[in-house]
Amino acid sequence: MIHLNKQAPDFSNATTYQKGKPDFTKTNLKDYTGKWLVFFFYPRDFTFICPTELKGFSKMKEEFTKLNCEVLACSTDSEWSHKNWFEKDLPDVDYPILADTTQKIARDYDVLNEDDGSAERGTFIIDPEGMLRYALISAGSVGRSVKETLRVLEALQTGERCPIEWEPGAQTLGKA
Repeated sequence: MIHLNKQAPDFSNATTYQKGKPDFTKTNLKDYTGKWLVFFFYPRDFTFICPTELKGFSKMKEEFTKLNCEVLACSTDSEWSHKNWFEKDLPDVDYPILADTTQKIARDYDVLNEDDGSAERGTFIIDPEGMLRYALISAGSVGRSVKETLRVLEALQTGERCPIEWEPGAQTLGKA
């Protein structure tokens, strides 16, 4: 079970596809130590809403990078499925896509749909020490907001209490 402000569920030797890499690579949560991580799950390759989100995160990648944040996506599809789909339909997406074929990572993050083996639409922000700082799981029929994810990341990075509709540069409510 996931818990906010506790260590994020670990994963190691998870296979990823990434544009521009000649081979599949192995990824560990520890690879992101010292950086913020937006780790998000999507249900399936070759679907309708998922490519809009994957492209959305790609378009905002520079904004995440400026905030010392990496983006990592995950579904329960294989790395071969990722490679085929991303090379064919999503050539602009260049962050790593994790293949959770054992479904262990989706289960550890409480997003596994046990009925069909897919991942629910989950978004997690993990801080540079590996602590889970934000979790959102939504209905598969509704795409997430990349801008909201970026706003929450910036709010978390202030280390302060941020009121409703807080935007970067706005007044905070003091130390959390």
